[in-house]
Amino acid sequence: MECLFYICGLTAVLTTMRVIWHKKPIHALLHLIISFVAVSGVLFSVGAYFTAALEIIIYAGAIVVLFMFSVMMLNLSDSIIREETTWLPPRVWIGPGFLSFLLFLIISYSILLRNTSDMCCIMIDGKQVGIKLFGPYALSVELISMLLLSGLIVGCHIGQDSRQTGVILQKKRLSTSHKNTFKNQLEK
Repeated sequence: MECLFYICGLTAVLTTMRVIWHKKPIHALLHLIISFVAVSGVLFSVGAYFTAALEIIIYAGAIVVLFMFSVMMLNLSDSIIREETTWLPPRVWIGPGFLSFLLFLIISYSILLRNTSDMCCIMIDGKQVGIKLFGPYALSVELISMLLLSGLIVGCHIGQDSRQTGVILQKKRLSTSHKNTFKNQLEK
């Protein structure tokens, strides 16, 4: 389990740095998914099975889909659509795909080697989930939310394009000046 901890920890650090440094938002989101899965592997290796499951279900599943949707909604120009066709050549997804497959193998191997008496499968209700989240897992949930916040900040930073903002402002000024000249012609 110690090997799983170090491999997943190193993968989480490397992919989080790739999220920050990547220029294209879709590639950054792919690395963010791998980072979330790696953090889940770290949590699993230290015995926080519940938090590891929450990490994958909530953050790697639902939140990243929300990020993906917002990135797709923000990039609507023709140049972005042309660029979108070249986003996922094999050289781009081969690295994240290999890391995901490696994490899957490591976590599967550790689950198979783990004594099944440690992991019990019982049904729990919402009250017990709340008690766990605000009890022994409060620190880990807060750390995961800080990782999510850093991903959100990076997503906003990547989504902001100063060149396009300037073009939009110029178009607004031009349309306002055209309206004023049309209005002046009507008054004459």
